[in-house]
Amino acid sequence: MNKPEEEFTLELHPRPKETVPLEMPTDTLESLKKVASSRDMSVEALLKFYIGQGLRQDLAKLFSNRVLEVTAQVLSQHIQSEVAISQILAEIRAETSL
Repeated sequence: MNKPEEEFTLELHPRPKETVPLEMPTDTLESLKKVASSRDMSVEALLKFYIGQGLRQDLAKLFSNRVLEVTAQVLSQHIQSEVAISQILAEIRAETSL
């Protein structure tokens, strides 16, 4: 028996946008144009890609730092030794670093 094909609907929810003027060195812009062309992208799309990539990395780092702060607070409520807490946090950092 053939399984009936499922239909998927993609719904886009446009986010508000704002134009931002940006000055950059001419040689940097030329380099961006070359990279964008090699990727078959516009310079604008490449800039958005780079910004999005960097933003995700920074937000992930902020989140992980916040998790470690909360972890330290919780540990300090259950463990009296600051040395032990520091060792635990160092171990967590070592296990989660790339």
